[in-house]
Amino acid sequence: MHDRQMLLRSFATARSTSERLCKPLCTEDYVPQPHTDVSPPRWHLAHTTWFFEEFVLKAFAPGYQPFHPQYAFLFNSYYNLVGERTLRHERGGMTRPTVAQVYEYRHSIDARVTALLESCSDATQHELAPILEVGLNHEQQHQELLLADIKSILHQAPLFPAYAEGEAPAADAPPDTWAKFGGGVTRIGHEQGGFAFDNESPAHDVLLQPFKLAHGLVSNAQYLEFMLQGGYRRPELWLSDGWDVAQAQRWDSPLYWHMQNGQRTQFTLYGLRAMDPHAPVTHVSYYEADAYARWAGKRLPTEFEWEHAARQQGGDAAGLPALHPHAHGMHGSVWQWTSSSYAPYPGFRVCQGPLGEYNGKFMVNQQVLRGGSVASAPDHLRVTYRNFWHADKRWQFSGIRLAEDA
Repeated sequence: MHDRQMLLRSFATARSTSERLCKPLCTEDYVPQPHTDVSPPRWHLAHTTWFFEEFVLKAFAPGYQPFHPQYAFLFNSYYNLVGERTLRHERGGMTRPTVAQVYEYRHSIDARVTALLESCSDATQHELAPILEVGLNHEQQHQELLLADIKSILHQAPLFPAYAEGEAPAADAPPDTWAKFGGGVTRIGHEQGGFAFDNESPAHDVLLQPFKLAHGLVSNAQYLEFMLQGGYRRPELWLSDGWDVAQAQRWDSPLYWHMQNGQRTQFTLYGLRAMDPHAPVTHVSYYEADAYARWAGKRLPTEFEWEHAARQQGGDAAGLPALHPHAHGMHGSVWQWTSSSYAPYPGFRVCQGPLGEYNGKFMVNQQVLRGGSVASAPDHLRVTYRNFWHADKRWQFSGIRLAEDA
């Protein structure tokens, strides 16, 4: 990854991909922020640019002067060691810089980073390459966020506009089979070559009890049965916090489900479509996933059970060529909630400096998800990848895989 030409190609690809994802948007689509979890596409494009300006150009380009003196305040996300920043819920309240000015900012920083990579000494390249690599993977994470946020932005309009043309492939019925695992000591975490985020390490041994894991993800039809049997009206199925949230927010179905003329529909990036009964249910919170598992007489897997099973079933996987979940494999359809709280692995140490804020400081009050989604970058679909969200979050492509004791 640290070869100079490979760095240049990877940088160009990552940066152009973000802009390609925004091509279907109208200018007005770049600005709204329907709720705090969503960031406007304009902000994503600028924030990922600020990351390279802040951590690459300011650190390694001799005599570098910031593109704009206020952009660090506007487009810093959560790096307290870097300085003050715009509050998250205020990202959609600004009309300036304009979308055109954000693109001008991107292209200027792209040119400067490219020039630095082409001209710096081998010693400087060796020093900056790991930081640039984090930046490239950070940009890919924001590409995934972009798709989820664009979906939320488009959904707020009663016109239900489509982001993309076409249809998601029809899903096959999920297999009604289970894989059995004997338990024992298993190795968890990243320890091979290639990039991984700091929260995937250090690798360590975990003792698993015998368990079973469903081959298929929970489908829309299966989840609908939970709904029709009063799943959202039965407090005995819910964690207390989850019941309170579901009642306060009046949940009665997954996010983006609708009823039109007696037909159950689902808003997708392809627009409003008839609900595919066999497709994996998506846009459910941890609370909903846990309630469904309890209703089904099962449970959610731990993240360690999930990783062990994924290794046994062939390791990493390629992404799926669609913008809506339609398959039931371990990887690349929907993020799968686990029962594991997001916590550091034994021996984890936060690195020094602002990049130490990347993952470590969020290791409390969140749940781990595994497996990636249709919105994930293909090279992020590795068995050790740990995503994490608060238990009430539904706007991402999150679904359910069941487990039980063997």
